[in-house]
Amino acid sequence: MPHSPRKRFGQHFLHDQSIIAHILAAMHPQPHQHWVEIGPGQGALTIPMLKKIQQLDAIELDRDLIISLQAQCVPWGILHLYNADALAFDFAQLKRDNQPLHIFGNLPYNISTPLLFHLLTFATDIASMHFMLQKEVADRLAAKSGTANYGRLSVMMQYHCQADYLLDVPAHCFTPPPKVASSVIRLTPYASLPYPCHQYSLLELVVKHAFGQRRKTLRNSLREFIDDATWQALPIDSSLRAEALTPKDFVMLVNALSGIKS
Repeated sequence: MPHSPRKRFGQHFLHDQSIIAHILAAMHPQPHQHWVEIGPGQGALTIPMLKKIQQLDAIELDRDLIISLQAQCVPWGILHLYNADALAFDFAQLKRDNQPLHIFGNLPYNISTPLLFHLLTFATDIASMHFMLQKEVADRLAAKSGTANYGRLSVMMQYHCQADYLLDVPAHCFTPPPKVASSVIRLTPYASLPYPCHQYSLLELVVKHAFGQRRKTLRNSLREFIDDATWQALPIDSSLRAEALTPKDFVMLVNALSGIKS
């Protein structure tokens, strides 16, 4: 029986072969690498990936898809399929022979942002991530400081990863067509953080508050953390707004603030 896409799982199945070929070319998978797919669905990316690398891990929440997907994949390679919620999944358990993970998938729009933050907790285990996302989210991930799309998601993701915008995917490439545009992005976790933060939890709070009131100056949006006297000793102009600061600037601010408060 054909599987009907389920709205509660945010299912939009990719079917355009040209787009699939472009995504695979961008990922450039190699047989010696350990690849993990989130949300394989009906196997649009799964099967061509298996043809290239012969073995793949995949995490699928919808159990009604699993039997059919496993049967389709048998001729092409070994699929290790986990019926689980990626938002709660322990990705570290997948590591074998100390090989880093290469993660990819067509992410449901309704969970993409929390899932990305969940994956950041495994950043040291991950070599690359290639995701199809709502275009708006991809724009924010890759945005540069000083632009309209730049925000909390941009800063926190770019603290951990190099973000590269790869391609746009029209709605007609999916069944059913989504009501929003989609894009593919590559996130490459840094092997060594270029700008390490001494108090990461403080960085999270400062960035959240700064962009929570992004129309205000930093002096006003961060009043809970930094008083007027302390601003004089910090290396950042308090009259700026949050979008003017690069991830490096935020780290410099928080590290300097930590030194003053310690």
